[in-house]
Amino acid sequence: MSDQNSTSGIQTDQNKGISRRGMLLGLSAAAGMVYTGNSMAAMSPHHDHSKHSAQQPDLLDAVNVCLDKGQKCIAHCLVSFKEKETELAECAAKAHEMQAICDGFSYLLASNSSHVKEYAKVCVKVCEECEDECMKHKKHKECKACGEACAAVVDQIKLRLS
Repeated sequence: MSDQNSTSGIQTDQNKGISRRGMLLGLSAAAGMVYTGNSMAAMSPHHDHSKHSAQQPDLLDAVNVCLDKGQKCIAHCLVSFKEKETELAECAAKAHEMQAICDGFSYLLASNSSHVKEYAKVCVKVCEECEDECMKHKKHKECKACGEACAAVVDQIKLRLS
């Protein structure tokens, strides 16, 4: 009688659906097939990898350096604000605007967007304005570094996209 109960218990479990073990085995098999398929496609001589990295790596690097320097410039300006000094307010505003534009430009460059050339015009204008303002405060190393980084972006854009 206990054999019948244990047998009917198994049948009840089977009627509930897929077991946890069965689910894990199925997911593992599916993941293995996807991985193998992607690996095989990547090794194919007909698979083009030329678009997998930025087509303008030097420009992308300059933009990302500018973003970093701009972040440090803004942080420096904020410290000045906390000390009740507002001399760097316009510098912070221009660096903040540059951050917004260069962040978007960085994404476009990294993804090889077809809009890079058009967006570069806006980036040049904003970086030139930021450079002009930051260099007014070049006695502050953060402002000077941001201004120089903006100038490097403008130079790279003119060199690479003109």
